[in-house]
Amino acid sequence: MKDVLVSVVMPAYNCEKYIGQAIRSVLEQTVSLELIIVEDKSGDGTEAVICEFLDDERVIYISNDVNSGVAASRNKGIDLARGKYIAFLDSDDYWTSDKLERQVTFMEKGNKVLSSTGRELIDENGVSTGRVIGIPDVICYKDLLKGNVLNTSGVMVLASVAKKYKMVQDHLHEDYIMWLSILKEYKVAYGINEPMLKYRVMKGTKSGNKLKSAKMTFGVYRYIGLNLPVAIYYFCHYAINGVRKYKG
Repeated sequence: MKDVLVSVVMPAYNCEKYIGQAIRSVLEQTVSLELIIVEDKSGDGTEAVICEFLDDERVIYISNDVNSGVAASRNKGIDLARGKYIAFLDSDDYWTSDKLERQVTFMEKGNKVLSSTGRELIDENGVSTGRVIGIPDVICYKDLLKGNVLNTSGVMVLASVAKKYKMVQDHLHEDYIMWLSILKEYKVAYGINEPMLKYRVMKGTKSGNKLKSAKMTFGVYRYIGLNLPVAIYYFCHYAINGVRKYKG
């Protein structure tokens, strides 16, 4: 296979209904890429759907020996990635066909380390909810502490940096910890404020359960070493920003 510019990492678990659309949205991109799918011992027909795409040499299929969780699955994909950049896509989301090309062009200007796009919220059936969540042009470390505006399926990160800062603490927001760790060293991330990500709002997920998500966010603050008063300060900002984001 020719040189890879972007490695797309996709964990897969019990996503038979959605993963085909996610995979097709990757293969429709116009940059040189590889798609690393890490299947996490699903109990449905996820594996059979993935196998339909294995004739495409860009698709790399890895099956975990045991159910390992999303953080470990993404980390396995990060380890295998050969591209200059890594983009993440969850198996129930999908992209517009120009997403990677536009994001690579954006990243190359100024040698950016991490960026993310805006997103349009869709329901479980793929129907638009009419809600678009934007993203600031520039996000610094303290901004990110006030709310995680970097949705994983919209993120592109320099591969060498992703390999340095793996995802940890799967019981918390493992992606949020990764972004905060990166920004603590590299200072800023950048946003492309267009909804090139179609983000499926799923009931019962970590992000879909708002109370659970809030508890996990506070856990992130404590995990990264914020003392209690500082953690409470940023959690108040997180709560206010969360209401604004989802209620418009």
